[in-house]
Amino acid sequence: MPGKDLSKEVLNVVKKKTGKNISAQDINKIASGVKPSTLQSDSQLRQLIKQVSNMAKVPVSEATINEIIQAIKASKMNPNNIESLMKMMMGKK
Repeated sequence: MPGKDLSKEVLNVVKKKTGKNISAQDINKIASGVKPSTLQSDSQLRQLIKQVSNMAKVPVSEATINEIIQAIKASKMNPNNIESLMKMMMGKK
């Protein structure tokens, strides 16, 4: 997304969807631990989803966690391209 600040856009989407204000520092703290291999491991994805859920103070059911994991794995996106993951999660093409 040339010319746009993806991090601000992500924060706006999180606020809009959850009604919660999340700081860029909070997201950076979690994002700094995400590696391409994280997207390949069910247990690491589960842990990441729970971290984000706790940070946003939005409960996520096991069924929803499983759906998110399946959606990520089914997307067949390049795990080295985190920006494409963010776009997918934000509903953009």
